Amino acid sequence: MNNYPRLTKTVIILAILVLIVIILVYARPFLIPLTFAALLAMLLLPFTKWLRDKGIHEVVAIVLSILLLVGFFALIFFLISLQISDLAKNTSQIEKQVTERYHQVQQLITDQLGISPAKQEKMIKEQQASSPGKLASLVTGFLAGLGGVLTDTILVLVYIFLLICFRSRLKGFIVRLVPKKEEPKALEIVNNVQQVTQKYLSGLSLMVVSLWVMYGIGFTVVGVKNALFFAILCGILEIIPFVGNLTGTTLTIVMSLVQGGNTNTIVGILITYGLVQFIQSYILEPLIVGSAVNINPLFTIVGLVAGEMVWGIPGMILAIPLLGITKIVCDNVESLQPYAYLIGEEEKKENGIKKFLNKTGKTIKGWFQKK
Repeated sequence: MNNYPRLTKTVIILAILVLIVIILVYARPFLIPLTFAALLAMLLLPFTKWLRDKGIHEVVAIVLSILLLVGFFALIFFLISLQISDLAKNTSQIEKQVTERYHQVQQLITDQLGISPAKQEKMIKEQQASSPGKLASLVTGFLAGLGGVLTDTILVLVYIFLLICFRSRLKGFIVRLVPKKEEPKALEIVNNVQQVTQKYLSGLSLMVVSLWVMYGIGFTVVGVKNALFFAILCGILEIIPFVGNLTGTTLTIVMSLVQGGNTNTIVGILITYGLVQFIQSYILEPLIVGSAVNINPLFTIVGLVAGEMVWGIPGMILAIPLLGITKIVCDNVESLQPYAYLIGEEEKKENGIKKFLNKTGKTIKGWFQKK
């Protein structure tokens, strides 16, 4: 009989988790733009306050902050479009290289499996015939997705404006949800979430720009064609931990092979990747990002997988900051502290090299802060 209350509590918790997942899945079109807007609003808030302190009207300050954000993303798309246009100029050469690689693969299949090139062509044609409307559906899906992205972008910008405008009321609402004696603690949690989110997103932005520079220099030196495009690609994909950098490097290697790259180029790309990861892990992260989001690797992977299953690629992008916010809340609520310990990262003992690099990074960071 004594086990019934404990069992009931477990069932209730599981039911709540299932309900949360169902809401996240079915409310995805509404929640994804709102979540992006909330994070970006916290990122832009310090700049908005700075403009307001300079005597600019708050509404104008918010609009200028949003225009700065739009300008940043417009610059990224402009650079990418320039590189894509350069790739388009070399279409004939790339097509020739792809054809050569295709014939090499055909010959390899013939040598290893005994399937003649003619039979391979027949199998491909049969596969294409079995899905006649596939290309049309892909084009339709792409256009529909593009329309959805444009709509969501407008929604995000509107949400950012409104969230910054009504931030005091939102904060007051959250504080009023708890008992009177717990209001100072609730206000502290809200402020911590805001500060950590700002630190993480601003640090991540600087990190991506730094990676563009390092990958751009490295890929240019080793002879990667359209090095700037692949540098930007690798830097942007870095916002998805573990998966992003490997995906970007793999795409760079594949495209280099397609464009006629040799073994030296591939080795150069791998060396560049290794050097960049070393600099990122031991210098850039302590210097720029610090310990803003302290999630252990297990729950980082779990968060990425769960985010992809629930919200797709946006879920993977949002997983880490949302996990960081969850950890802050759990840290400050006594009954939830075991969960904060579970998803958090142990403070590791630093070896000599890492201690020296971290100390140097903190010293440089202190110089900038004094200035």
